[in-house]
Amino acid sequence: MAFGKSPFEKGRLNCRSVWPFLLFFWCLSHIVSGQIRYTIPEELKKGSVIGNVAQDLGLDVQRLRSGRARIVTRQSIQYTELKTDKGVLVVNERIDREQLCGDVTPCSFSFEVILENPMELHRVTVEIIDINDNSPTFRNNEIKLEISESATLRSRFLLASAEDADVGSNGLQKYILTTNDIFGLKQHSSPDGRKYAEMILQKPLDRESEPRISLKLIAVDGGTPPRSGTVNIDIIVLDANDNPPIFNQSLYRATVFEKALKGTYITTVNASDADSGSHGLITYRFSNMKEQLTDVFHLDEITGTITLLGQVDYEKDKKHEIMIEAMDQGGLTDSSKVLIEIVDVNDNAPVINVMSFSSPVPEDSPSGTTVAIINVIDADSEQNGQIVCSTDSSIPFKIKSTLTNYYALVTDSAFDREIVPEYNITIRATDSGSPSLSSTTTLRLRISDVNDNAPVFDQISYVAHVPENNSPGVSIFSVKALDGDWNQNARISYFLQETQINGSPTSSYVSINTETGAIHAVRSFDYEQIKQLQLVVKAQDGGSPPLRSNVTVKVMIQDQNDNPPQVLYPVQTGGSLVAEMVPRSADVGYLVTKVVAVDVDSGQNAWLSYKLQKATDRALFEVGLQNGEIRTIRQVTDKDAVKQRLTVIVEDNGQPSRSATVIVNVAVADSFPEVLSEFTDFTQDKEYNDNLTFYLVLALAVVSFLFVTCLVVIISVKIYRWRQSRVLCHSNLPVIPYYPPRYSDTLGTGTLQHVYNYEVCRTTDSRKSDCKFGRAGSQNVLIMDPSSTGTMQRIQSEKSILDEPDSPLEEHSNADGVRFAVMILQKPLDRELNPHLSLKLIAVDGGTPQRSVRSFDYEQIKQLVFIVKAQDGGSPPLSSNVTVKVLIQDQNDNPPQVLYPVQTGGSLVAEMVPRSADVGYLVTKVVAVDVDSGQNAWLSYKLQKATDRALFEVGLQNGEIRTIRQVTDKDAVKQRLTVIVEDNGQPSRSATVIVNVAVADSFPEVLSEFTDFTQDKEYNDNLTFYLVLALAVVSFLFITCLVVIISVKIYRWRQSRILFHSNLPVIPYYPPRYSDTLGTGTLQHVYNYEVCRTTDSRKSDCKFGRAGSQNVLIMDPSSTGTMQRIQSEKSILDEPDSPLETNASNSRGRC
Repeated sequence: MAFGKSPFEKGRLNCRSVWPFLLFFWCLSHIVSGQIRYTIPEELKKGSVIGNVAQDLGLDVQRLRSGRARIVTRQSIQYTELKTDKGVLVVNERIDREQLCGDVTPCSFSFEVILENPMELHRVTVEIIDINDNSPTFRNNEIKLEISESATLRSRFLLASAEDADVGSNGLQKYILTTNDIFGLKQHSSPDGRKYAEMILQKPLDRESEPRISLKLIAVDGGTPPRSGTVNIDIIVLDANDNPPIFNQSLYRATVFEKALKGTYITTVNASDADSGSHGLITYRFSNMKEQLTDVFHLDEITGTITLLGQVDYEKDKKHEIMIEAMDQGGLTDSSKVLIEIVDVNDNAPVINVMSFSSPVPEDSPSGTTVAIINVIDADSEQNGQIVCSTDSSIPFKIKSTLTNYYALVTDSAFDREIVPEYNITIRATDSGSPSLSSTTTLRLRISDVNDNAPVFDQISYVAHVPENNSPGVSIFSVKALDGDWNQNARISYFLQETQINGSPTSSYVSINTETGAIHAVRSFDYEQIKQLQLVVKAQDGGSPPLRSNVTVKVMIQDQNDNPPQVLYPVQTGGSLVAEMVPRSADVGYLVTKVVAVDVDSGQNAWLSYKLQKATDRALFEVGLQNGEIRTIRQVTDKDAVKQRLTVIVEDNGQPSRSATVIVNVAVADSFPEVLSEFTDFTQDKEYNDNLTFYLVLALAVVSFLFVTCLVVIISVKIYRWRQSRVLCHSNLPVIPYYPPRYSDTLGTGTLQHVYNYEVCRTTDSRKSDCKFGRAGSQNVLIMDPSSTGTMQRIQSEKSILDEPDSPLEEHSNADGVRFAVMILQKPLDRELNPHLSLKLIAVDGGTPQRSVRSFDYEQIKQLVFIVKAQDGGSPPLSSNVTVKVLIQDQNDNPPQVLYPVQTGGSLVAEMVPRSADVGYLVTKVVAVDVDSGQNAWLSYKLQKATDRALFEVGLQNGEIRTIRQVTDKDAVKQRLTVIVEDNGQPSRSATVIVNVAVADSFPEVLSEFTDFTQDKEYNDNLTFYLVLALAVVSFLFITCLVVIISVKIYRWRQSRILFHSNLPVIPYYPPRYSDTLGTGTLQHVYNYEVCRTTDSRKSDCKFGRAGSQNVLIMDPSSTGTMQRIQSEKSILDEPDSPLETNASNSRGRC
């Protein structure tokens, strides 16, 4: 729907036309229609733009010209003009709202814009807004009143009303009376909105003092600026007449038919006057009557009879309101109103206007095609104006109502030009008046020919046969079609309609010759994949547009025996185990299960036979040859194994035959837990996996420890050598010169009877390596006193027994002498091996005999009863006994113990719940006890975790597990519940138990669910793989490190051997102040040094014990020289020329 805009105001949708407009859209899909509304003021100049019709209707200007847009109006004057070149609507004639509508508001006129090719109809409504172009006017220039001086106060005198052709706010708004102290003014409004005034006497009249009064009455409208009209009021004061006429009714009602004859009686008004004489004579007259009504109604001024003087038309005015004034001879008046209603009569026949007509119409026009648009108008109202538009029912046309007073002639069925080439359509419009009036018009419609005969196949459908595994390109079948049209319209081409066969297009299976209709195979067919081809062949003629027809071709694929049987049940799964359950009480012929198999081939190729190939006990079961039923052939006994394995072979009847095998697991048991434990006992595999994982972790830890230890040792040695090399390189010791042999000390005398030689092996990198000296053969340490005369004291070292690491306790004492013990963890804890450790701490005194204190256990002993004897020191002593009962109070030191369900390690125990279980079904009961007593043994049960918490609940006091809703098929088979059992102690202790619940109706379903250990196996395999990988990497690094270290050691040993076998002379070292005496001497101090050497000392290290003083004895190589003691603050070994170094911290030499 389009909305127009004027230059002055936006148009609004006419709500009253919404329903017909929507009805038009529903009924007529081939006509585009819309409605726009413009609002303009009156008195616009000719050529003024009203609105852009093309823009508001959403049309192109070219569309207006090509569609021959034009305006259709029912008015005699065409106020508007459509400029098709610009698409705008302009003013064509002067528009006077008062002349066009009079007092009717709002004032508007409507017309239709019609376009063709395709046909469109749009209604345009133009609303005229009043402007203040008329001033209020009085019919007479002067109002003459004769008022008796005896008129009472508040007497009313009706004044002549002013008329203003404008309406609304521009119309008459108020009256103004010139200022005076005698008369006031009161304004009134009639029901039709007209305003009139009454002059009210406010002060008594006095003819003697003021016989004539002149006033002015001003009528003012509401325009901007306001306009006004003036009339002079000339009042003549009469002598006393104090009774005015009075009407017997304030309102008179009357009706008159339109088209009534002149002189028709309408009504009579009546007024009475209490005065007598001339003052009592009353005359009647119209007051404030519209000018156009003066020629319509007549009032007898003596009798008050109102008659029809002219013609009344209901279509123009539906009622008239007339004011009647009664006046006596004394000038007193009264007024009343007469309401005359016009009764409509059916005096207007409908008028038919053909707005648009399309001829010829193609014979293939669909039902509902619009042929013509008709406008029917009836000037009557209500029932007389209701129109029924119809046509002859024998022709394929019907009339539909669209917009108000508009009808569409549409087709009601398909045409066939070969039968009826043209139609004469008579349209009749009839109103609903009594008697009804009607009008008719006739339209001649021609039908144009089209290609309306489609090709026809010689059969309704076709069936063809082809064996599977055929050769591509083979001809399958041919189709044939005929066309009743002529020439080009009868030329037929054949096509395959593109459809999907098993997700592939039809063209990938077959093709067709477009000229002959022969169908060929594109590929080799497989009966098991597709048993038939449903093809749609399309035959199309050469018309424009072309017509076509389809036929179904069914190609049947013939089967060959090329597929083995397939076992449907029992299902062969990989990770889980499915078993059938047979009770031990089963009789002969008991149905264990049924092997269900199918063969995708057909016919005898799909006939299957079943045979028992292998079995754990062939004497216990047999298989039906035709039905595959497995039954017992003897009574089941207790000696039969629980786990039975049957191998069944399924064979078809094809040539050659094909077969398949299936393994059936049978559980011979009476209870579900027995079967479940048998089929889920993976303890050995689990133990093997656990042991393998343990040893792999242990091996990885050991190798990692050795590798890390090796690295730490190497790094520590390197750091130590680096620090020693820094000390040697930065030493400030003096250089000791070389002295030849047989020098003696001049400061003293002494002899040494033996000659000692010590051989030192040096390497080229001796500053960065260590020299290790052999350790003495005993733990004795010799301390030399420098001031003594050769006596050495021996100190025997002892170890305290408290340093032994055998005890897990350490004893301590505080400042008050109180002894206490600290327990030391000596071995790693393993909760999986020992979740609880029970130890006893015994405190023992030093008396004889020793006494100790122990702690009590309420669960072992609940009370102690002993006798205490009191004895005095007399002679003989007297004594008395008393019984002491010590009651042990229970502490909450024991957690609850779950008795049922029993938690096993290797096997899995589950409770079974059928899927038909109702709300409150008892699944199982958790049974637990607490060895404590009192409130410490009060137990409560709670559901800690669950696969579906909305399915189960646990009784708080009794531990019963029940369902809280109906079990459904969507619930998982495997449900895992974790129930916590908690006592009431402070603090409370608890225990948890895991309850496995199987929601199923059959045993195989439960068994397959609870034996699926694929995920655990995959986890163990992954863990083993990564452990082996880590062990291999660490081992490789460790071995590589060892090889590198050994290689370096061998290389250094070989370098030392090269230096040891060299022929360089050995220069002995002689300290200063010593001389060779070539004789014997004395040694002031006695030194006792013990050296332990091995047979392979050249490859081992020598460790020297450090002396108790800084004295160094230098031996004369000639064995007869005297050696003196040199007291030095620094050891001679610290000299930089010496091949040895001493370390004050550990007395080790470096070379």
